[in-house]
Amino acid sequence: MNLTLVMACLVSCANRDKHGNLVDTPTSGSITIAVDESLKPLIDAEISAFEGIYRNAHIKVIYTSEGEAIDTLLQDSARLAIVTRRLAESEEKVLRDQAMNPRQLKVAIDGVALIVNRQNPDTLIQLETLKKILLGEIQTLNESGKKKSTLPLEVVFDQPNSGIIRYLKDSIVAFDKLPKYCFAVESNAAVVDYVSKKPQALGLIDVSWISDREDSTANSFLNSIRVVGISRDSSFYQPYQAYMAQGGYPLLRDVVMISREARTGLGSGFIAFVAGEKGQRVVLKSGLVPATMPIRIVEVNHEPL
Repeated sequence: MNLTLVMACLVSCANRDKHGNLVDTPTSGSITIAVDESLKPLIDAEISAFEGIYRNAHIKVIYTSEGEAIDTLLQDSARLAIVTRRLAESEEKVLRDQAMNPRQLKVAIDGVALIVNRQNPDTLIQLETLKKILLGEIQTLNESGKKKSTLPLEVVFDQPNSGIIRYLKDSIVAFDKLPKYCFAVESNAAVVDYVSKKPQALGLIDVSWISDREDSTANSFLNSIRVVGISRDSSFYQPYQAYMAQGGYPLLRDVVMISREARTGLGSGFIAFVAGEKGQRVVLKSGLVPATMPIRIVEVNHEPL
């Protein structure tokens, strides 16, 4: 056997695990990750950019509810989970019992958007009113700001185990269970479709589905619904990037990448990419707020010279 063949055999053996599968590196190989479905536009863009640079890297994504994404990680069916919260102490313990030390990194500031049908001229809502809706204290959607609709209110969200609902319960108002007029329709895209057909509907979606003004899907959604401005007091804010960066928009949440990798593999490489300059530019372009890179807000003076 010549030297070249021996070296090839050694390299081949060194790059395979005990089952004979190729071992991934930070920039090559294949892994599975689990992601909250509400974050799909952002994560699709990040994976496209990452795989465009590292042609030997392949990331398979399971888009599901937030709770199921975390369960998939804990069950070792995914290398990473990307959700909008950190692990609970009990969840961290599950990984530690598996001799895993989970790594958790905030990579973006995201938000929850409220949307209504285009026939609804009233696109402003007080945060206190949203709380009453979630507590079941409001039965109809105010369509004009002066009179209430006679149609019964319908509040729609993405998944039965929704991260959006969990966020609202944890951060906006505590409720034992949602009122009967609140229900899931399987995905953020389905929420937009439902609201576009129902004048009495109020939809809850992730901001990333409507924040990238250069994305054809986002523009299509914006043409079919109206985005609601929300106020804590007297000033109303829509989920624009600047208002999110400055904290004016009230419904903000974090995007967190959680890894169970015990070594520096493709999962670590993807986290480093998203947290690095190129990945944070993708966050910025998507209309969200980068978490690991500074963002510059430019205020334009519209007063005449």
